[in-house]
Amino acid sequence: MKKTTKSPGILFTVLCLIIFCSGCNNVSKNQSKSRSENEKQDTLPSPLGFQTTIDGKQTNLYVLKNKNHAQVAFTNYGGRIVSLILPDRNGKMTDVVVGMKSVQAYELSSEPYFGATIGRFGNRIAKGKFTLEGKTYKLFTNNGRNTLHGGKKGFQYVVFDARQIDGKTLELTYLSPDREEGFPGNLNVKVTYTLTDNNELKMDYEATTDKTTIVNLTNHAFFNLNGEGSGTILNHKVLINADRYTPVDSTLIPTGILASVAGTPFDFTKMTTIGKRIEKKNVQLENGKGYDHNFVLRHYNSSNLNWVARVIGDKSGIQMDVYTQEPGLQFYSGNFMLSKNTFKNGKKDDFRTAFAMETQHFPDAPNQPNFPTTVLKAGQRYKTSSVYKFSISN
Repeated sequence: MKKTTKSPGILFTVLCLIIFCSGCNNVSKNQSKSRSENEKQDTLPSPLGFQTTIDGKQTNLYVLKNKNHAQVAFTNYGGRIVSLILPDRNGKMTDVVVGMKSVQAYELSSEPYFGATIGRFGNRIAKGKFTLEGKTYKLFTNNGRNTLHGGKKGFQYVVFDARQIDGKTLELTYLSPDREEGFPGNLNVKVTYTLTDNNELKMDYEATTDKTTIVNLTNHAFFNLNGEGSGTILNHKVLINADRYTPVDSTLIPTGILASVAGTPFDFTKMTTIGKRIEKKNVQLENGKGYDHNFVLRHYNSSNLNWVARVIGDKSGIQMDVYTQEPGLQFYSGNFMLSKNTFKNGKKDDFRTAFAMETQHFPDAPNQPNFPTTVLKAGQRYKTSSVYKFSISN
């Protein structure tokens, strides 16, 4: 009987096929894993990281939800928006607000304003002083020679009293005592955050005082409409309904001029990407290290909730429209983000990976008589509303 042997060529071919098929399986697994990672839905952080005691007051995480499965999470430490999750153009639940995974992470952050309710006075006050009714008040200077966002211990560091009214509404209150951070008067503050079924985050601010004072409340949410930690915001498209803005000096204090945006990098009257002109040679961009300027909004009427801006995420298709009763909008392009902090999803706060749209009265208004007033007297009520509305861009 003749013995049959397999040819070395056949054995080699079979071996190659086995290796090739194994490689295909690995590629398929890797592709599947990659798809799975890309399609991963963003989720809220654990409440456990927000349950602690600061200044003898309890902190916690509060969650609002609507019928569209959108969710927004707050902590009463600093009155912060921690997460805001809603669907992108493909239905993927996307967290568009950058934040931290615990109160401790916020305490240790080199950026104190992530998501915070800002007070008593949003933005800058020149040289940390102002005069009211003939008396000069001195504030703590925490931004070079100026006061920024309320001073050394602005509202970003206080624990608000929180009351969740229902599944869509959170009320935060705080009594800022007379001369806290140098400001006059006992200021009673109430901020009500509401998530509507139209994917609107509504912010209602109220305050009363027992002595003439100044007040300018806002929220400092940092947004990336492609998702937290998803990379640069320079390809986001922006439209701001403003013909003028307030140029600043090298310390970011307004010069007092209301300058036209026409022919400048500050003209966002037509939809333009953030990055299109941000590197142009321009004194104002140099002063701000990019965009960090107040825009003078068209058709200002404190009685109306006016549409003032639109931002669209280039990858997600998520569109954010801003409405406010305020005369100004501070547009900040994340120029001082330096990869020093870690977001709740594990990504770093890299340069220009988030932006802010802060509805407000103008910076340094107490020292600029031609700016809309920020004075609040005893017996008066400070009351203003702003809205971030989210949808999918056409």
